Amino acid sequence: MVTKVEKKETSKKKETPKKKEAPQQKKVASASAATKLGPSLFERYYRDVCVPQLMKEFGYRNVMQIPRVEKVVLNTCLKDAVSDFKVLEQAAEELGLIAGQRPVYTKAKKSISNFKLREGIKIGACVTLRKQRMYEFLNRLFHIALPRVRDFKGLSPKSTDGRGGYTFGLTEQVMFPEINLDKVNKVYGMNVTICTTAKTPAETLGLLKALGMPVRS
Repeated sequence: MVTKVEKKETSKKKETPKKKEAPQQKKVASASAATKLGPSLFERYYRDVCVPQLMKEFGYRNVMQIPRVEKVVLNTCLKDAVSDFKVLEQAAEELGLIAGQRPVYTKAKKSISNFKLREGIKIGACVTLRKQRMYEFLNRLFHIALPRVRDFKGLSPKSTDGRGGYTFGLTEQVMFPEINLDKVNKVYGMNVTICTTAKTPAETLGLLKALGMPVRS
């Protein structure tokens, strides 16, 4: 005869392994997912290829002297946003698709009566990219978007500001494959600013050329 106490002990022994296995399976799943998340291929290309190339080109003695990209800023401003805010909303939505990050609206700092512009009104959108999203955007910009421009011969080598920054303009957003041409109501341009830790224009251009930016000679 099996007593009630023995039945309770056997039921407890059967239930305890199930409670212990559940958290262990979750830990293993989260660990395997974390191993898949790593630096992008373009960031690895910078570390494995660009860093040795820049050390040899400029004669750096320390790896910490090598310039690197800190951030990329995308900025657009539309004059039609003064009279129709929906134009700016669509532009901000498309800018978010291009950058992979939600943009921030920019406001007018001064009131100009000739342009019907009031102080504090939203007239543009801006987004700042860093780390992995920054490398992914540069990869798409250099190797996909810019080559799609008709009669493109390269960017100007004189667009550096002497403090590690490089700024250039894009005339249309449809060069990016993320934009659906059937849904575009207005074509607009944008400014792209690449901020680096370089101290001279030569180092800035050397870094961007090593990353694959097309620069005309």
